[in-house]
Amino acid sequence: MLTDYVEAAMRKAKYKLLADNEGYFGEIADCRGVWANAVALEDCRDELREVLEDWILVRVRLGLDLPVIERIDLNERRPKKRKVA
Repeated sequence: MLTDYVEAAMRKAKYKLLADNEGYFGEIADCRGVWANAVALEDCRDELREVLEDWILVRVRLGLDLPVIERIDLNERRPKKRKVA
Protein backbone atom coordinates (compact mmCIF):
# COMPACT_ATOMS: atom_id res chain seq x y z
CA MET A 1 0.00 0.00 0.00
CA LEU A 2 2.87 2.41 0.74
CA THR A 3 4.33 1.80 -2.72
CA ASP A 4 0.92 2.50 -4.26
CA TYR A 5 0.72 5.75 -2.30
CA VAL A 6 4.16 6.91 -3.45
CA GLU A 7 3.34 6.03 -7.07
CA ALA A 8 0.00 7.87 -6.87
CA ALA A 9 1.67 10.95 -5.41
CA MET A 10 4.37 10.89 -8.09
CA ARG A 11 1.68 10.85 -10.77
CA LYS A 12 0.47 14.18 -9.36
CA ALA A 13 3.95 15.75 -9.62
CA LYS A 14 4.35 18.84 -11.78
CA TYR A 15 7.66 19.82 -13.35
CA LYS A 16 8.90 23.12 -14.74
CA LEU A 17 11.94 23.90 -16.84
CA LEU A 18 13.82 26.67 -15.08
CA ALA A 19 14.90 29.81 -16.91
CA ASP A 20 18.16 29.81 -18.85
CA ASN A 21 18.25 25.99 -18.90
CA GLU A 22 19.23 25.90 -15.22
CA GLY A 23 17.46 22.59 -14.78
CA TYR A 24 14.08 21.40 -13.59
CA PHE A 25 11.89 22.08 -10.58
CA GLY A 26 9.35 19.50 -9.45
CA GLU A 27 6.72 19.54 -6.74
CA ILE A 28 3.71 17.63 -5.47
CA ALA A 29 1.14 20.24 -4.49
CA ASP A 30 -0.90 17.86 -2.31
CA CYS A 31 2.20 17.19 -0.20
CA ARG A 32 3.13 20.58 1.17
CA GLY A 33 6.88 21.09 1.19
CA VAL A 34 7.70 18.24 -1.18
CA TRP A 35 9.81 19.69 -3.98
CA ALA A 36 13.11 19.09 -5.73
CA ASN A 37 15.31 20.54 -8.42
CA ALA A 38 18.06 19.07 -10.57
CA VAL A 39 19.82 19.67 -13.86
CA ALA A 40 18.12 16.76 -15.66
CA LEU A 41 14.42 15.90 -15.54
CA GLU A 42 15.04 12.27 -14.57
CA ASP A 43 17.32 13.38 -11.72
CA CYS A 44 14.60 15.78 -10.57
CA ARG A 45 12.08 12.92 -10.53
CA ASP A 46 14.46 10.72 -8.54
CA GLU A 47 15.15 13.49 -6.04
CA LEU A 48 11.44 14.26 -5.72
CA ARG A 49 10.69 10.61 -4.93
CA GLU A 50 13.37 10.59 -2.20
CA VAL A 51 12.01 13.80 -0.70
CA LEU A 52 8.47 12.38 -0.77
CA GLU A 53 9.54 9.16 0.97
CA ASP A 54 11.40 11.09 3.68
CA TRP A 55 8.42 13.47 4.08
CA ILE A 56 6.09 10.50 4.62
CA LEU A 57 8.41 8.99 7.24
CA VAL A 58 8.69 12.28 9.15
CA ARG A 59 4.93 12.84 9.16
CA VAL A 60 4.26 9.29 10.35
CA ARG A 61 6.91 9.63 13.07
CA LEU A 62 5.36 12.91 14.26
CA GLY A 63 1.83 11.53 14.15
CA LEU A 64 0.74 13.96 11.44
CA ASP A 65 -1.88 13.07 8.86
CA LEU A 66 -0.96 12.36 5.27
CA PRO A 67 -3.14 13.65 2.44
CA VAL A 68 -5.44 11.08 0.85
CA ILE A 69 -4.21 10.58 -2.70
CA GLU A 70 -6.25 8.71 -5.31
CA ARG A 71 -8.39 7.25 -2.51
CA ILE A 72 -5.33 5.85 -0.74
CA ASP A 73 -5.56 6.77 2.93
CA LEU A 74 -2.54 5.79 5.04
CA ASN A 75 -3.78 7.56 8.15
CA GLU A 76 -4.37 5.39 11.15
CA ARG A 77 -7.74 6.06 12.65
CA ARG A 78 -7.67 5.75 16.40
CA PRO A 79 -10.74 6.11 18.56
CA LYS A 80 -10.69 9.33 20.55
CA LYS A 81 -9.83 8.87 24.18
CA ARG A 82 -12.51 9.73 26.68
CA LYS A 83 -11.68 12.29 29.30
CA VAL A 84 -11.77 10.81 32.75
CA ALA A 85 -13.48 13.10 35.23
